[in-house]
Amino acid sequence: MKWLEVHIDTNHAGLEAVETMLSALGIDGVVIDDETEFEDFLENNRQCWDYVDEDLRREMRGKSRVTFYLAEGEKAAAKLGEVRIALSQLKQERPDCGTLLMTLENMEDADWENNWKQYYRPLEIGERLLVVPEWLRDTPEVREQLKSGRVPLLLDPGLTFGTGGHATTRLCLTALERTIRGGERVLDLGCGSGILSIAALKLGAAEATAVDIDDKCLHVAYENAALNGIGRDTYTVRIGDILRDEPLQAAIGGGYQVVLANIVADVIIGLAPAVRGLLAEGGVFLCSGIIDSRAGEVADQLRKNGLEILETHSDDGWFAYLCR
Repeated sequence: MKWLEVHIDTNHAGLEAVETMLSALGIDGVVIDDETEFEDFLENNRQCWDYVDEDLRREMRGKSRVTFYLAEGEKAAAKLGEVRIALSQLKQERPDCGTLLMTLENMEDADWENNWKQYYRPLEIGERLLVVPEWLRDTPEVREQLKSGRVPLLLDPGLTFGTGGHATTRLCLTALERTIRGGERVLDLGCGSGILSIAALKLGAAEATAVDIDDKCLHVAYENAALNGIGRDTYTVRIGDILRDEPLQAAIGGGYQVVLANIVADVIIGLAPAVRGLLAEGGVFLCSGIIDSRAGEVADQLRKNGLEILETHSDDGWFAYLCR
């Protein structure tokens, strides 16, 4: 089936008016892009990141747009006619709503589900790992790469962070493959897609517990584990805030040979006082997601809480520390 992707450009003040107009015409389920809400979201959630992609910021600059979809055909043409008439009326009634320019794009059904997949390729990390998007698992390219003895790590990235492409994840995976010797208990804090804890199991760890505050990660991490032949007998995913959720803290316990945290500087700083209680004797803490401007601050807090930094690694403006 072919679809029409319809955009209406407005401004922040006009978003509600356009959405109301479309709803009156029986068009609901719209997508709204708005620079003002985007910037407000960033400002009110600074604890979740230290870096925002400038390309994304540029894309959102000055943008207030309502998007909706119509199945191509006579009914779509008639509906577009109704929208054009309603837009003309809205322009007269609300001159403060910006251009109210309507533009169209044609889409195939497959575009919705599959176009994003073209941006993913098998990714060699460190000396041993090959991160493979699951839809490429049987391609000649992957089969050839696996002849070198690399360990395949299959992922369905979905919408959850953690594919191996970002510097912070690469830093963790590279350090992890040097750290895992076999038989370890692993704790992955802020697991996202589960890539780090699943990699640890593929490299020889005995069991892993993964934790994230986002409940979408529960399904995604278990699904990625299953792709790699890993069951719930060795892999457990929990949802909650490790810093504040006492029942979660009790369930997680301690005695881990490896604790992972690929999050952001503020969360790692908040975790620092608790890390030693999570580690087994001789265990290590591998943390990443630390932008270069915060690296010194994080290192100071780790040392202040009794952790010795054994290794420091950096890549593309990001830092990772291996501590004991």
